[in-house]
Order: sequence, then structure tokens, then C-alpha cells
Amino acid sequence: MKKLPVNCPSCENPLIVSQLSCLECETVISGSYSLPVLLQLSKEDQDFIFEFILTSGSLKKMATKMQKSYPTVRNKLDDILEKINNLKTN
Repeated sequence: MKKLPVNCPSCENPLIVSQLSCLECETVISGSYSLPVLLQLSKEDQDFIFEFILTSGSLKKMATKMQKSYPTVRNKLDDILEKINNLKTN
């Protein structure tokens, strides 16, 4: 599966969505729309969040699943939260 690019391959600035289309009726919507915050995160961070939700938000279960210590998993979550907060304020 192709990964949705979130940064420009030339200058590394964030990309925006400029067109959406319906494959069924061929309706096209054009404009400038920001990507949702979670889509702006790396695949690794998105996967972590997905697994975190599947474990009902249990860092203990995440640590077991990832075979990492609880503090390591807690730090990973804190790093992702910081990235999300930075993306929301920019």
C-alpha cells in the first residue's frame, strides 16, 4: 500500500489537500485543506496510536506487546503528544 505523503519531496514543507473526488459520480471538490493532525504523524507514530487504542489506552499492555519497559512506552507516548501539540499550534 502506498504511503500518503505529508511533506513536499523537494522542500520538505507540509503538503495540503487540494482536490477530492468521488469515483462513483465523478464529483470533484477543489480547495486548500490541511491534512488531519494524525495523518501528519509518521507511520510509526500512527501505528503506535492505533495499537494504543486497541489496548484500551493501557500503557502496561503496550509495554508487554512491544517488549519494552513501561517508562520507554510512556516516553514514546509523551513524544507523540508533543508532536501533536506542535502540529495543532502551527
